[in-house]
Amino acid sequence: MLKSCVSWPVEDAERYRNLGYWIDEELSQILERQVQENPTQIAVIDNDIEKSYACLEKEATRLASYLAAQGLCAGDTAIVQLPNCYEFYVVFFALQKLAVLPVNALMNHNQVELTHYAAALQPKLIIADTKHSLFGDSQFFEQLKACTPQLQYVLLRGQSTWAKELGEKLHASACFEHFDSLPFRKHQADNVAFFQLSGGSTGTPKLIPRTHNDYYYSVRQSVEVCQWNKQTRYLCALPAAHNFPLSSPGALGVFYAGGTVICAPDPSPSSCFRLIEAHKPNWAALVPPAVSLWLDSRERQHYDLSSLTVLQVGGAKLSATLAARMEKELVVTLQQVFGMAEGLVNYTRLDDDEWTRHHTQGRPMSAADEIRIVDENNQPVPQGEAGLLTTKGPYTFRGYLNAELHNLAAFTEDGFYCSGDVVKQTASGDIIVEGRDKDQINKGGEKVAAEEVENQVLAHPAVHDCAVVAMPDPLLGERICAFVVPREDLGQPLTRAMLNRFVRGRGLADYKYPDRFEFIASLPKTKVGKIDKRALREHIANLLTSSQTA
Repeated sequence: MLKSCVSWPVEDAERYRNLGYWIDEELSQILERQVQENPTQIAVIDNDIEKSYACLEKEATRLASYLAAQGLCAGDTAIVQLPNCYEFYVVFFALQKLAVLPVNALMNHNQVELTHYAAALQPKLIIADTKHSLFGDSQFFEQLKACTPQLQYVLLRGQSTWAKELGEKLHASACFEHFDSLPFRKHQADNVAFFQLSGGSTGTPKLIPRTHNDYYYSVRQSVEVCQWNKQTRYLCALPAAHNFPLSSPGALGVFYAGGTVICAPDPSPSSCFRLIEAHKPNWAALVPPAVSLWLDSRERQHYDLSSLTVLQVGGAKLSATLAARMEKELVVTLQQVFGMAEGLVNYTRLDDDEWTRHHTQGRPMSAADEIRIVDENNQPVPQGEAGLLTTKGPYTFRGYLNAELHNLAAFTEDGFYCSGDVVKQTASGDIIVEGRDKDQINKGGEKVAAEEVENQVLAHPAVHDCAVVAMPDPLLGERICAFVVPREDLGQPLTRAMLNRFVRGRGLADYKYPDRFEFIASLPKTKVGKIDKRALREHIANLLTSSQTA
């Protein structure tokens, strides 16, 4: 399976090493380093649970020992689906110690997504949470085993009557008296460490191989740009598995700097405000819809939020109006973050002027990031004009897993990744995001491939054709509209309620459900015969505008 992972060209890898970007250390050494230098410092706070670096390391080693005893070994793969909790980081480092390669699914991923990941990775292990509906009993796990022959083991966070409990393996030290002597297999740092999830424009998310060298550099450089240290206290409110709160600089950046991660169950004011007052984080990260909720919440006046000094915002474009309001009302410095799970990360800097902080999405964090903004023929556009963002560098991947044909279109001949983002670049090098070229909806920071939703709607026997597009939304930025052409030979009319029930029964993540269905006699076409999604986007935008002014 790993033979299908695309490596960096030898000459690029040698250059990145010679320049000190790649240091041939593994991600597990982030934690091991703090155990040597800072063992009693609190690494993670999860409600009333506080775990020091020494404790986090001990539990990760204990879990790795248990899994090794069960037969897990280097090169095996795993699916991990956990909420924002300290166990997420224990599991992450335990699997790194074993060289077991996980994909970290989001808690709102459902049957469709997990089945896709299992087919792609053929995992031997699943670690999940009993609060997820798929793992309340053994039915879904048995379904996966039937089509995934290598799948043997499951560990569940929370009480379970059908599977072993994760907590027992972290805390029952009497069962593993000799865990410290277990000879863990060391990675080579240019090997894959784990898989990130794409926000792709076709089908279900593609898997992004991230190596130790490239991801460790991304973490270290992010920490340098953001100036994190042992005094950094980071509120992790976005899903822990996302690239943004994991490495930009995210939790791994906190651990590298020796600070403290404070776990929030979600980014809502009701969850975060009490934690800010209780645990005094000085950094947090949000997507724009969560910023709006924080600013409009009446709860804000009842809590002391003064410990926050910097608020990162990414995942979707932040309006300049909301940016100015955020800095003024929350009394924080805004840091805009524009990045991608495939690699490239841009930050506004803490000493940038107000215009740059409010109107741009930052500039590349590394001197080694190569940026080209090009037209449809891959030719550079003049500075200040909008074009397609292409990039490569020491932490931008070189190919999706098991996607040879897709990779041919996703990369230029000289190795630049075609991100699908439409951007402009200022004279100072800062990026201004204009939108997306790919067929994708950005719903509050969650990227949804139109094709994936279309396939679910088209499975209904009464649907002749379907096109899914983004429609504007004042809170989330974009929502999902499905234009549906019903079959003409229906015995009864197709209704929105029927389609809604059908799609919701398909096992798709809930954020991918269409927010609106529009029936249409036929889909508009371009001159070359393709579905004219621009016309559909304009049509739904006009409908929304008309309804608001009526």
